[in-house]
Amino acid sequence: MGEKKTLGIIGGMGPMATAYLLQLIIEMTEAATDQEHLDVIVFDRPAVPDRTAYILDRGKPSPLPVLQETARTLVGLGAGVLCAPCVTSHYFYGELAGSVAVPFLNMLAETAAELRRAGKRRVGIMATTGTVQTGMLQRALAGQGLEAVPPAADGQALVMSVIYEEVKAGKPASPDKLARVAEGFGRAGCDSIVLGCTELSLVKKDTPLGPGYMDALEVLAKRCVEACGGVVRPAYRDLLA
Repeated sequence: MGEKKTLGIIGGMGPMATAYLLQLIIEMTEAATDQEHLDVIVFDRPAVPDRTAYILDRGKPSPLPVLQETARTLVGLGAGVLCAPCVTSHYFYGELAGSVAVPFLNMLAETAAELRRAGKRRVGIMATTGTVQTGMLQRALAGQGLEAVPPAADGQALVMSVIYEEVKAGKPASPDKLARVAEGFGRAGCDSIVLGCTELSLVKKDTPLGPGYMDALEVLAKRCVEACGGVVRPAYRDLLA
């Protein structure tokens, strides 16, 4: 194990998902004492403009300047590795990662690599409409030789309902809505489903969704531990539910 690096988290997109990422990092780290855990700096910025709103309507405020400012602040505080626990924010990944001189973990690329290592080939996508319409998750999966299958329009509406009308609004989620989308993926021949939105990670945290799910937030947590010089607990080395 090399020298440990401090992790910087650009948080607040949404706030509860950020808290869950920190929890996952702590749970995944092989540590017998407080001192063996990672140093983590969390900058919770819920005021970051909505990512999907900007992607779908360029008349809305861009999140990029706030994200870049937050990244530079974290580096100034000593962060040696950065991450942003929001899949849709990765629309700005190139400009955001390029604004700092430390490694910036890419949730999409890491999740695609994890699915490839698990031997999957055809992946159903549950994510925001912004993520789906830009094709960024599809491209990440294609980069690992995987085929991506987005939901039909009615299925995408169900996913957005869970994300925005339930989880982000602080209301109980409806796993049955996701189950209906999953049934469509099954009919389309998918062998796995990626939870490509951190609000959906919170649903999985509280409600068993069944087998075949890969949670992008769990993948990010695992890579944060590894990238900062920690050791991942054996129970978390295989993340496919």
